[in-house]
Amino acid sequence: MKIRDRYIAKTLLTYTLVVLLVWLSIYSFFNFLAELDSVGKENYTILEAFKYIVLQIPEVAYDQASPIILLGCVLGMGHLATTGQLLIFRVAGFSILKITWVTIKNAIFFILVLIIFGELLAPTLTQYSENSRSNALGNKSLSLSQNGFWIRDGNNFINVENNIDGQLFSEITVIEINSSNEIERLIKSKNALFDGNSLDMSSNEIFTINRSGNFDNISLKERNSYNKTVSFDRDLVDSLEKEPGDLTTWTIIKQIQFLSDNKLRSGVFEVELYKRLVRPLTLIAMILMAMLFIFGSTRDATLGRKIFFGVALGLSFELISRIGGALALSFNFSPLVSSILPAIIVMVVSVTILIKKSIS
Repeated sequence: MKIRDRYIAKTLLTYTLVVLLVWLSIYSFFNFLAELDSVGKENYTILEAFKYIVLQIPEVAYDQASPIILLGCVLGMGHLATTGQLLIFRVAGFSILKITWVTIKNAIFFILVLIIFGELLAPTLTQYSENSRSNALGNKSLSLSQNGFWIRDGNNFINVENNIDGQLFSEITVIEINSSNEIERLIKSKNALFDGNSLDMSSNEIFTINRSGNFDNISLKERNSYNKTVSFDRDLVDSLEKEPGDLTTWTIIKQIQFLSDNKLRSGVFEVELYKRLVRPLTLIAMILMAMLFIFGSTRDATLGRKIFFGVALGLSFELISRIGGALALSFNFSPLVSSILPAIIVMVVSVTILIKKSIS
């Protein structure tokens, strides 16, 4: 890497780290104030509240990576512009496109680091922080839930009224259908132990149904124990309690695969997955737009204006992303197209303008 490239990279990294620090500090401060309302309840102390906020920071950094990096790069380039260093680079033969490319390379590196960090570390720390807080407040861990769920597993429709702890279920109903989509058997159970591969059900009532136009013969058997093999695992059961945005990318992929295999709609998970996959591309598009403002008035652009444009661009793209995802779900558009199309359009337009500026 050339000295000039290293200097630009160092400037961008410095400003990005400053933005990251300020962003997370503001988040932590206001959320800590909100947590003070719970301090004093049961065993929830100020130290517990502080630990909870700190452990949430990796998740926040991951979720807000794009606007943080965008703002850091905009401020870094703004510093180079207002101090006249960009003008010196251009006089020395460093074109607008080369400067833009160096900026994009560094931004991609920053976001890839945060993505890896967020996918590997953030979910574990976030889950631990939620469980720790809930236990300190005298509640069940948030991974434990009294909520039930419906799930289709091949030719079985399974209803769990109470998901006690992700392993112990109560009031379970299993409806088995045949290849003609007719109910063949119905199993009702008081309790079931889920080991990730099967349901070990106890206190069962098994109704066998023979059809001849109507339900003309229903036989009842009672069994103390009945084992039902299933294709879903604990991760999928846990994911039923969470929003797609709270899941890891790998869990989302498994959820999509399971839903597709069972001919169920997976649109909301596909939107979230593609939004994450195209995040680097979206960041490139935002930076290209920001470079238009920077090179539009190299010496006259103030730091305040660059902050404004950086924040405005970040919020605009976040809004466009959400609108695109909502449209994909509402009108059955391709989630991939709705996620990637705005970024591609902005990139093409921005690169075209930057090429013209570089030539002129």
